[in-house]
Amino acid sequence: MDIIFIQGLQTQAIIGIYEWERENRQPLLFDIEMSVPIHSAAQSDDINDTVDYAAVSSEVIALVDASRFELLESLIEAICVHIFTHHAAVQKIQLSVSKPQAVKETETVGLRIARQRT
Repeated sequence: MDIIFIQGLQTQAIIGIYEWERENRQPLLFDIEMSVPIHSAAQSDDINDTVDYAAVSSEVIALVDASRFELLESLIEAICVHIFTHHAAVQKIQLSVSKPQAVKETETVGLRIARQRT
C-alpha cells in the first residue's frame, strides 16, 4: 500500500488534565501517514482520485482548534475517526502527536497509534 504523509503539522490546543493546561493553548505537532492506493490517481493525474493532504491538514487543524479534550488519547482517536469518515480512500492511519510543553524536563512527550479501516 502506498503512503501519503504529513510531517510536522503544527497547531495549538487546549488539552491536558492540569488547570494550567486548561487555561492556555499549547503547541502540538502531528505526523500522519495514510495508506492509500494511488494507482488511479497516478493514471488520471486527478486530485479527486487520491487524498488531498492540504485538505487533511486543514481538517486536523480545525478539529484540534475546536477540541477541548483532556487526553491526547481522545484527541488522536477523534482525528483518526474523522479521516476515515471523510476520506474513503484511506485504508490505514499511523498518527503521532507530540506535546513539547507537557513535561518541562523533556524535549517532548506524545503518543503514536495505528488504525486500520474495518
